[in-house]
Amino acid sequence: MPQTAAPAVDFSADADLISFLKAIPDGRYRRGVRYPQWYLLLVAVLGILSNCRSSRDLEAFARRHREVLNQALGLNFKRWPSDATFLYLFNKAHLQQFGEVLQAWMISQIPGGTTAVEQLVCDGKTLKGSAIETDDGNHRFVAQVTVYARALGVALAQKAYDTHESSERAALKELLSTMDLEGKLIQADALHTTQAFFAGASSREPTSP
Repeated sequence: MPQTAAPAVDFSADADLISFLKAIPDGRYRRGVRYPQWYLLLVAVLGILSNCRSSRDLEAFARRHREVLNQALGLNFKRWPSDATFLYLFNKAHLQQFGEVLQAWMISQIPGGTTAVEQLVCDGKTLKGSAIETDDGNHRFVAQVTVYARALGVALAQKAYDTHESSERAALKELLSTMDLEGKLIQADALHTTQAFFAGASSREPTSP
């Protein structure tokens, strides 16, 4: 399925979450679609914030809160999305664009954006249950590296990768290369200090509004 460019959206401080969700291109096939993508993503975000850990958890969350969501959003859904609906959504959604737009929206909600941030903390984690043994007896797994703004207590950027195809060092380098690092103190594990980090790339140059 061809990738569709995300529409340009003004993520001002008063931009609401639903407006942001509606800006994400729908990667699903139109036939048989019962729920708009923004609604499913909203339920997923709210469900994950409420400790949902699987598509079945999201279905149960949607069932419990169907009437409240209908009333709050002016909808009239008689049924709630099933776990299969969420699985299909996650399989077809443009997850990279989702992450990029979500990051932009989150930063827009921070007074002053990231200009006042002085320290960035970088950390990598392994996705639980993702490890599998390879033919040569080693293991591969899915991991994620995240860049946090320590003073704000929020994640500014993150990237998932397969350890068979990439590494934490490469993922972090890609993340930091997209950010303005002028005047920033970066805290990371020792593995990132074994050689010059930006030997082949530099941080993004600040751009004028």
